[in-house]
Amino acid sequence: MNQEERLDADELALLQLGRRLQADGYRFVTPTPLTHQRVLDRDATRPAKNLRDVYGWSRTFESGLLPVDEQHQLQQAGVLVDSQGRLKSRVRWSSLDDLLFVHSGFPTEAADSVFFGPDSYRFAQLIHTHLQQSFAPIRRAVDIGCGAGVGAIVIARARREAQVLAVDINPAALRLTTVNAALAEVANITVEASDVLQDVDGQFDLIVANPPYMADPGERAYRHGGGEFGEQLSVRIVEQALNRLAAGGSLVLYTGVAMVEGRDPFLEALSSRLASPLFAWTYREIDPDVFGEELLTPGYQRVERIAVVALIVTRIGPGIGGSVATASGE
Repeated sequence: MNQEERLDADELALLQLGRRLQADGYRFVTPTPLTHQRVLDRDATRPAKNLRDVYGWSRTFESGLLPVDEQHQLQQAGVLVDSQGRLKSRVRWSSLDDLLFVHSGFPTEAADSVFFGPDSYRFAQLIHTHLQQSFAPIRRAVDIGCGAGVGAIVIARARREAQVLAVDINPAALRLTTVNAALAEVANITVEASDVLQDVDGQFDLIVANPPYMADPGERAYRHGGGEFGEQLSVRIVEQALNRLAAGGSLVLYTGVAMVEGRDPFLEALSSRLASPLFAWTYREIDPDVFGEELLTPGYQRVERIAVVALIVTRIGPGIGGSVATASGE
């Protein structure tokens, strides 16, 4: 059974829509939620005029903008819904290189929203860079908290010989990753439900993750990382991943850190775990200041800034000599 044959009717409707958008040359780079809202606020009542308005900016639109048959099929699939006398898409489509990814429409208020944005682009680039610099064979890889499937699909395309797992606790994420993998025409991805790695077996040559890292009062799955400042899930991923790396395998973690009084609480929490001679690691800030508006929300009164960071940990294989190199703030 090929990927397309595994899709249900609603997923198949999304796949067909994605193919139509590709054929039409659709492209859309998804900004931060704050930027998205500011663009919409410039002309809040204007209906969508084109496909980028409908599937990128999540504007409402009048019946008749889309072909009749397509509109009916998407309404039947629950992709298009009524919104104050117009129609609105429940999903967005974002470009990443030559790929399209379907994810939740704006605003992402539902608890099971599947997010895609600037972090997704930086995460994909981090994986690209790692794969270009590492020549270790990758037989088995996993994308933890796969969301729209960005990490899994980037790996699967770059390493066709690898078996790639995409895991998440969010059923909506698993469904959209399945559609995105079919649209990308990668056959070496398996999509499974798992809370971090506890529901999958074995070791991995590459583990990647772009987990939620905010302290979200609404505890939305794509956004809430747990702990005092949203760091809990990222720490948990590192703890589980270190035990599941094959010799020579790497963890590539992209996450955010709430910096408090000049300190990095995330790195402090990991320092004892990373001190093992089994691991070599690097750590650097990719962007020192993101989502500054969050400093106005409850729980962030002591936070100076939110940085996005990259942690790469490699398990030193048998026969590799020399000291273990560590780098913090590189």
